[in-house]
Amino acid sequence: MSGGPAVPLKLRDSPAFKIALSLSIATGLYGVSFGALSVASGFDFFQTMVLSLLLFSGGSQFAFIGVVAGGGSGVAAMTASALLGLRNGIYGMQINAMLRPRGWRRYISAHVTIDESTATASGQSDPDEQRRGFWTAGIGIFILWNIFTAIGALAGDAMGDPKQWGLDGAAVAAFLALLWPRLKGREPWAIAAACALATILAVPFVPSGVPILVAALVAGVIGWFSHARMDEGLEPDVDPYAEKREHGHGHSRSGNGGDQ
Repeated sequence: MSGGPAVPLKLRDSPAFKIALSLSIATGLYGVSFGALSVASGFDFFQTMVLSLLLFSGGSQFAFIGVVAGGGSGVAAMTASALLGLRNGIYGMQINAMLRPRGWRRYISAHVTIDESTATASGQSDPDEQRRGFWTAGIGIFILWNIFTAIGALAGDAMGDPKQWGLDGAAVAAFLALLWPRLKGREPWAIAAACALATILAVPFVPSGVPILVAALVAGVIGWFSHARMDEGLEPDVDPYAEKREHGHGHSRSGNGGDQ
């Protein structure tokens, strides 16, 4: 009486793929801003591209060029960049446990483990969807980020002030769209509000990229002392195979009825 094997989900029908693709476009476009700011800070085209290709961590990249542009030493720039990159190491442990990449994939997955790829994968309940979300977001953003970094670096002064383009806002809006529907319960909403307030208060006083670390610290402290119900939290709200299963069971029932 059991249904047949699950029908594989086509890539174009995958919720994780669609989410990851939209994040790739929004975040990749923000690379224009980095490329232009990097050249304006005194880096040449080759140095700018090396930062994007090898470092590939937006907050760390902006921190690095910001310190150098402000007259800081290379050691200070690397320290600030490494501080902001610590979160990617934490993400890496989560992704390694979730996806368990093997062989050469471990090295590639480590390089593309960033905010967006981790969030997209973590927002899915199905293992296949987790893989689709992670790899689509990670590789998609890597490709587009570097393409638009090159465009921004080559365009240089012709673009004017890159902040006026609002690309930083596009990346934030895409991230909020990913987070918003997955907050379940009152306490997660309260934590999100507290983190947002902490970020706003920290922005005028700390370097770029540090406010997100402040927000993470606030969330960690609240979570440590939390007594929320087990059914509350940041949970996926998409079951990508629900429709396939329903159709499969329906077909199985009709088939079994015919046999009887």
